[in-house]
Amino acid sequence: MALKNVIGIDHAVIMVKDLDKAAENYKRLGFTVSPRGTHSAHMGSGNYTIMFDPDYMELLGVLTPTEHNAPARAYLEKNGEGIERIAFTAVDSAEGAEEIRARGYPPIGPTDFERPVTMPDGTISAAKFRTFQWPTAEAPGGVRIFACQHKTRETVWIPELMKHANGAKRLKQVLIVTPEPADDAAQLASMIDREARVEPDGVIAVPSGGERADFVFLTKTQLGTRYPDVPLMGLPERGGAGLVIAADLAAAEKALGATGVKSAGGVVVPPAEGNGTMLAFVKA
Repeated sequence: MALKNVIGIDHAVIMVKDLDKAAENYKRLGFTVSPRGTHSAHMGSGNYTIMFDPDYMELLGVLTPTEHNAPARAYLEKNGEGIERIAFTAVDSAEGAEEIRARGYPPIGPTDFERPVTMPDGTISAAKFRTFQWPTAEAPGGVRIFACQHKTRETVWIPELMKHANGAKRLKQVLIVTPEPADDAAQLASMIDREARVEPDGVIAVPSGGERADFVFLTKTQLGTRYPDVPLMGLPERGGAGLVIAADLAAAEKALGATGVKSAGGVVVPPAEGNGTMLAFVKA
């Protein structure tokens, strides 16, 4: 029985060391980046979002060290920048938390929080969320997972922020490198009640549900085979490696220019150019 209150990947969180510099970098890569959001003093973090349909990317940085952001700081210290966690869309976070508890995963939360949002007309509104996490120790392939219930979708999915010069439209895959793809894929499949599948090249995919992006677990060697000519320096031995993004390929090639590497039928931003995250643009 699949989880009733958790439907597919909502967004990918890219942990960065310098939040404003990372945002400028992603603008150079042709993304439309939201105004900076600041979380509560308890959270001590800030973010920029890159909105697609139905999902998005989040650049997350620590502004003030707090107990809450200790895991994020530990991640940066150990791995450097990159995909630190993945959020699922929660229909109802309170019920979703009970669903995973019934499956043997004591939830953290649900927790309510909000951040101010500058709307296109200059007014200030708020983005409000209710989230819950699987236990921190349960991190398949070194990537933590949580679920996010959006209480104010209209202040997050803003039409003006959803058009990108690089033609990006939505997430197709989250790529996770690991020496043990089968074990990590099985762990995630158990956590979200989904069936893993083996792809023709031996790579293992786990659907996230709701026709959203898949998780793809593979060794670094397999990643290099899938994306020849793409330098993979800067990736951890185990952890989030990249995102496959459905896009208008002509627009992506034009926007990325010399940064983009043609590979696997698409155009790819190497991890070193994407704040520790490989960005593979494929035809939508």
